[in-house]
Amino acid sequence: MPAVRYRVFRDLDWPLLLVALAICALGILQIYSATHGTPWMKQALWLGGGLFLMWLLARVDYHTLLSQVPVLYGITLALLVLTLVAGSYTGGSKRWIALPLGFRFQAAEVAKVVIVLLVARYLSELRSDRLEWGDLVKLGLLVGVPAGLVLAEPDLGTTLTYVSVLAMGIFFGGVQWRHLLVIVLITLVLLPCGWYLAKDYQKARVLTFLDPMRDPMRSGYQVIQSKIAVGAGGIWGKGVARGSQTQLRFLPVAYTDFVISAFAEEHGFVGILVLFGLYFLLLMQIVQNAQRAPDRAGMLICMGVATLLLFHLLVNAGMAVGRMPTTGIPLPLMSYGGSSMMSVFAMLGLVNNVRLRRFGT
Repeated sequence: MPAVRYRVFRDLDWPLLLVALAICALGILQIYSATHGTPWMKQALWLGGGLFLMWLLARVDYHTLLSQVPVLYGITLALLVLTLVAGSYTGGSKRWIALPLGFRFQAAEVAKVVIVLLVARYLSELRSDRLEWGDLVKLGLLVGVPAGLVLAEPDLGTTLTYVSVLAMGIFFGGVQWRHLLVIVLITLVLLPCGWYLAKDYQKARVLTFLDPMRDPMRSGYQVIQSKIAVGAGGIWGKGVARGSQTQLRFLPVAYTDFVISAFAEEHGFVGILVLFGLYFLLLMQIVQNAQRAPDRAGMLICMGVATLLLFHLLVNAGMAVGRMPTTGIPLPLMSYGGSSMMSVFAMLGLVNNVRLRRFGT
């Protein structure tokens, strides 16, 4: 047993882990700069919990996890229903389950990990490299049920992250062009229905995305202040705890949804380049593990994780500069929040799990 533990420790993807820790360190620094309070300490504690969870998930063979997907899927649906029934309201949405000692738990973050495993299992069990309509409908329904429950909270941003994993699975599963064309046409037809069913604040976010100045003191305020903060950073930034937009609280939620805007103000264009470089290295390391995965299921797990993290990064960064509607999607490993931190490290644990199976550990 000691020899096995040694091999697990030795064969972990250390470049992946070190890059992730570097991003977390920048996040904790920015959270401290934006709050000057205890949130950075909580973030550090959640980081420790995330590392432990990553270690646990790396040790359990991912084939065992895939065999338990029906159970995990059922538990996830139960937690999402519990959120809708007994969750606490925050910002007009029921997204959190209250826990003892003042902690809160977001079931939608757990669902991200389960959906990655679900898509990997379903597609790896197909005996064909081309998806038929039946496969597309079944997979769409399996992902659509938890997505619908999260959308009912309502949480459109997290719902779209599930769709990104589904899109990855369809692409690598072998979607046919005629099927893809039909899916695109159906999506375009349903968009007006989606607009009709959207909440008023969701419509306001889309309209604000198109024209932030239409309501600069309410729905457009976050985007306008975020763009001011990003531009104020210049090339080198104003320095830690010296950004006026962040320190004077003009920039809302500067340590959660708009943490990248606060980081840009205080570290400038050079700092953003370094941060994006770290994310690029993180994603490329995950893709490399996908390329070297011992089987199709392992490849799909890694690519599902890479797709989900990339979607988070693109939407959050685009939101900060007004190129994407405000959705509340956190920046992976940087935004303040325990559920998000734990889910990302759980996914990194799955990537390490796939890597370790190459060595028979």
